Amino acid sequence: MRLYNTITKQTEHFEPRGDQVMLYSCGPTVYDFAHIGNLRAYVFTDTLRRTLELSGHSVKQVMNITDVGHLSSDGDEGDDKLEKGANREGKSVWEVAKFYEEAFKRDSNLLNILSPNGYTDKKRSDNYARATDFIESQLALIMLLMDKKIAYQTEEAIYFDVSQAPDYEILTKQKIEEKEVAARKEVVTDRNKRHPQDFALWFFTVGRFAGHSMHWDSPWGKGFPGWHLECSAIVHETLGEPLDIHTGGVDHIGTHHTNEIAQTKAAYDKQLSRFWIHNEHLLVNGEKMSKSLGTYYTLDDIIKKGYDPLTLRLLYLQSHYRSHMNFSWESLEAAQNRLKSLRAFADLRFQAQSQNNDSSDMFSLLIQKFIAHLRDDLNTPLAIAALSDLIDNVGQKGLSKQDLGQFEEFLKQLDDGLGLRLLDRDDIPEETKKLILEREAARGSKDWQSADDIRAQLLDLGLELEDKAAGPIWSRLS
Repeated sequence: MRLYNTITKQTEHFEPRGDQVMLYSCGPTVYDFAHIGNLRAYVFTDTLRRTLELSGHSVKQVMNITDVGHLSSDGDEGDDKLEKGANREGKSVWEVAKFYEEAFKRDSNLLNILSPNGYTDKKRSDNYARATDFIESQLALIMLLMDKKIAYQTEEAIYFDVSQAPDYEILTKQKIEEKEVAARKEVVTDRNKRHPQDFALWFFTVGRFAGHSMHWDSPWGKGFPGWHLECSAIVHETLGEPLDIHTGGVDHIGTHHTNEIAQTKAAYDKQLSRFWIHNEHLLVNGEKMSKSLGTYYTLDDIIKKGYDPLTLRLLYLQSHYRSHMNFSWESLEAAQNRLKSLRAFADLRFQAQSQNNDSSDMFSLLIQKFIAHLRDDLNTPLAIAALSDLIDNVGQKGLSKQDLGQFEEFLKQLDDGLGLRLLDRDDIPEETKKLILEREAARGSKDWQSADDIRAQLLDLGLELEDKAAGPIWSRLS
């Protein structure tokens, strides 16, 4: 399997260090609904995990949930996002975090994203690693960095001294002095920072954070952790270093992932991850999503327009994860039509014909080709394109009963790799099949009126028919 590694800027052969692939994925900050750009990142990571498992690897995946410490910039400037969400909605920060965490999990389920499996929260009986459940681990990491004189304390916070990290630029290949301070170049608020690029490990409840709702005791004073700290602490407690793969969006490269790498290396003298894999941004009509322009969409917006959530998943898969993806309602409509075709293709397993039309070799070869595309840096566009000829071929010739086993195995591999739930739908009821046979009998006796009446009945039941030499083929309208 080949994957593009951000840290080397090369596509490399991937093999795990041990029996399992240790995979860590940056999860959501639960202060608002995830937008469709956020969700693209999670579908990408899900596709990576599915491809690893298709390739015969066992995967142990951990995903964090940021429920404290993420400021409105990715650096140390701005307000806490959870506090902003609480003020916006007149709720407590804990209520906001719980509500949007549940919304994220619902979205993930609707998009058929596999739940992480590398950590179990026994209190909540789920598999997400929340930042607030790892406060002690984060404090232990700060203590280690303080003991090594790599972290230092001011009145406002404890900071990581980036001058003590010789490989700080390893991910960005950008010199420290060239690094922008925060994503939007905000003014550095703590004048006691040694260097503008130093980042907060722990904020004290003083100054702008005097009334912060989420705080814990620490050896240095009451406060709350900085955003970057949680991932290093969670990895150390769950999967251990080095990870095989760490995923995230390209927006994580310059600050969040760079700081994660520095913390872990300084504290444990270990590489955080062997592979760093990042997905590109999603655009809407060629531009960045914008609330003011009305182009900021969530999964609920997609559903309210009448689209199946898996249509959005398919739309994501039609673009390579390292390419900018452009969303438009027209492209979503085209993806919906393609999903309908794929589902009709899968429904052929209920309509195998008796004639000898052995296509088993074709299915076997296409499975190999399909998986090979996925194993080539998750080339989902080519994997999907490879299906077109087969769909046309089987659509014209029909499916023979002797092909059925290979066909169902092919569909299973397709579902395992793409996660489109093509095998989830059951066969049509026997009563409906009888109607189709009655229509065939009417056509055979040239009773065209009865045949047309039955066709209309079937349309009312959500089925359309295509008459072929070997008999009619039904497909669902949705």
